[in-house]
Amino acid sequence: MPTLSHLLLALGQALLLFAAAPLVSGLSRFERAKMHTRHGPGIFQDYRDIAKLLKRQDITPPDAGGVFRVMPIVMLATLFVIATGLPIFTRFTPLAAVGDLITIVYLFALLRFFFSLSGIDSGSSFAGIGASRELTMGVLVEPIMMLALFVAALLAGSTNLGAIGTAIADGEVRSAAATVLAGCAFAFAIYIELGKLPYDMAEAEQELQEGPLTEYSGPSLALVKWAMALKQTLVMGWFIAVFLPFGSATELSAGGLLVGLIVFVVKLFVLFGLVAIVENSVARARFRLTPQHSWLGVGAASLAFVFFLVGL
Repeated sequence: MPTLSHLLLALGQALLLFAAAPLVSGLSRFERAKMHTRHGPGIFQDYRDIAKLLKRQDITPPDAGGVFRVMPIVMLATLFVIATGLPIFTRFTPLAAVGDLITIVYLFALLRFFFSLSGIDSGSSFAGIGASRELTMGVLVEPIMMLALFVAALLAGSTNLGAIGTAIADGEVRSAAATVLAGCAFAFAIYIELGKLPYDMAEAEQELQEGPLTEYSGPSLALVKWAMALKQTLVMGWFIAVFLPFGSATELSAGGLLVGLIVFVVKLFVLFGLVAIVENSVARARFRLTPQHSWLGVGAASLAFVFFLVGL
């Protein structure tokens, strides 16, 4: 059973990430705008957008079902649970039951399932196409993610995300080459999961009018926008916790948590800057060509597993 201090850490961490998610999304867009040498929106624009949407009327399509109505709440609640288990500021998981590799993978799969099903349940053809694309992207990215994480788990001897990160940080893994390849494959999967170019297929505004979000409006759209910003933060935090845990707090203390928070913010800013560089260097690809790109991640994760087996 988790102690009271761990429960408070999990709750505080989740609330902090929930509150800061729109700011992280704004910083990501700010970095991309500066690379385009344009002014772009302010870093607090997402907060203003969410506040405006919360004041507007929530209109539900006549053909929409129950899944369409509950999806924003389910999406935000699932992400909140994930935020309590990821070792964001520490090398140990605040809640061991939630911070398990298999649990996190299934929670993200549940998130994708409801997000895609809501587009189909809306009755809109545009939302339905976006939902089918979202499911296709899940089929392409989840095997890469799972194989890379399982290689890391085999190297660390545990499926606990905190234990995996600690083993990598302390150099206790027996195969450095397998660790690096697994990290590269997971980074590739994370980039696709972030929905950046050329993998923003489900929400390609020029083609599908926001994809699965076509029929959402008002407070429901505000919750979904907030949840998507939180998802980007958590996905990036997931990568940092497993493969870049250096500088995170090793013990539960105020000083250690403060240092862990500062280090996490710096790593998050740098990684989103790298993502912006990659996104600004590519153009949107045709959807049918996406499976050809995903084989790069599958190949890297498979090679990492081979390196683990031979002990390289």
